[in-house]
Amino acid sequence: MTFLETILEEILQLFKREGIEANSEADIIRRLDIRQATYQELFANKQDMVLQVVRFDIEKQKLEQQEMLSKAKNPVEEIMMLLVDGITKMKDINPVFISDMQLYPEAWQASMDNLSRNNQQVNAEILNRGILEGYFRRDINLQLVTKILLEQFFMMINPMVFPPDKYDLAEVFRSIYLYYVRGICTDMGGKMAEEYFSKNNL
Repeated sequence: MTFLETILEEILQLFKREGIEANSEADIIRRLDIRQATYQELFANKQDMVLQVVRFDIEKQKLEQQEMLSKAKNPVEEIMMLLVDGITKMKDINPVFISDMQLYPEAWQASMDNLSRNNQQVNAEILNRGILEGYFRRDINLQLVTKILLEQFFMMINPMVFPPDKYDLAEVFRSIYLYYVRGICTDMGGKMAEEYFSKNNL
């Protein structure tokens, strides 16, 4: 890991714990234990810093996702792994981080673009293989299902729909996705999904 990557990782963890706005640039410099000059060499301003952190997080998540999916035995397990990983990540993130990110349009757009392109493409590939192998129903509209999965995510992170002080985002995630996946499975896929739910205490 380069020096910049180490710094980005530390800031990312800070943001996930406390949100973005909880610390000023001066606070972040102090907590990173670096000089002001070093910070200014790495980041033009706070907007640039947030954008770099979000881009770093996107690339990190892509690599983690590839490694995770390579261990799956079939498409149902891949979808389940993505869901469990999503639930785990939501539990580990302070909801303030998501609402704070919306104050930084470039960073928010980068995050949304990644969801639209990468996640939709990954879901479509898994579902397509699952249909061909008999795990998912043949009558599902692939394009529509991947779009619904994405839009459900946008709905979930919208604080106007699910205010974080009233709803546990991890539980919202579980309620939206796990039951939806059951509905698109064939009998064979459904049995595998049920087994995975029980094995992982979902």
